[in-house]
Amino acid sequence: MPSNIFAALADYHTHTPLCRHAEGWPVDYARIAVERGLGELGFADHNPMPEFFDDWRMLRDELPRYFDEVEKARAQFPQLNIKLGLECDFIPGYEWWIQELADMADWDYLIGSVHYLPGGWEVDHPKYIARHQGGAEEIWRDYWALLGRCIRSGLFDFIAHPDLPKKFGITPQGDLRRFYEPAVAALAETGTPFEINTAGMRRDCHEEYPARSFIDLAHSAGVPLLINSDAHRPSDVAAGFDEAAALAKDCGYTHTLRFAQRQRSSVPLA
Repeated sequence: MPSNIFAALADYHTHTPLCRHAEGWPVDYARIAVERGLGELGFADHNPMPEFFDDWRMLRDELPRYFDEVEKARAQFPQLNIKLGLECDFIPGYEWWIQELADMADWDYLIGSVHYLPGGWEVDHPKYIARHQGGAEEIWRDYWALLGRCIRSGLFDFIAHPDLPKKFGITPQGDLRRFYEPAVAALAETGTPFEINTAGMRRDCHEEYPARSFIDLAHSAGVPLLINSDAHRPSDVAAGFDEAAALAKDCGYTHTLRFAQRQRSSVPLA
């Protein structure tokens, strides 16, 4: 039987094959969500760009297919509340495009994330791991500066995997709160939530995104959170939620969020 915590939670950060690095269509994710007794399920594939940009996101003309696949899941699993969203890369100069995307559908939420650093390279791509080994301090400085701009843009309903650069288990030396504190301040000042993303538990860093010290700071600042899996295959739906919920509660959180039509509501963790 699923644990009590599953019914209290929603998993809003899941992907589809349209992003070219995920397995399983929305009906497959929904089936697992129902089996695990999850409260809600949402899809947030990587946003298309106005022109071909990279090989790990849907194309602009594939948006109708995305909508259709989500609708198929809704029709097949009417007992499950299924939400429609996007994970949107914050790339300076493309803010106008996010604004256009926001008007293209009745989104339940838009997630903001940073993957590209100055110079146009992906901070979480394995082919760049040597850069992390030789320049973690500079990478983290650039990443957190962009994440602060992402938060303050006001374009997004919540922020994904805040400390993504630790994916390969490489971090700068010293107290990392020097990076966390400005981001938490931006979240608090703008009223923007963040997610505990359990995908980090399945990566080389072997812990949730973000680290506990970030979550402690966020709780002290009154920043709300969600718990998401960042599933790229159906078996990852709600993966690690027991541990993530226990972490959130140990940091002082008692509630999480639900989204509908880009409006949020608060629900007890369990």
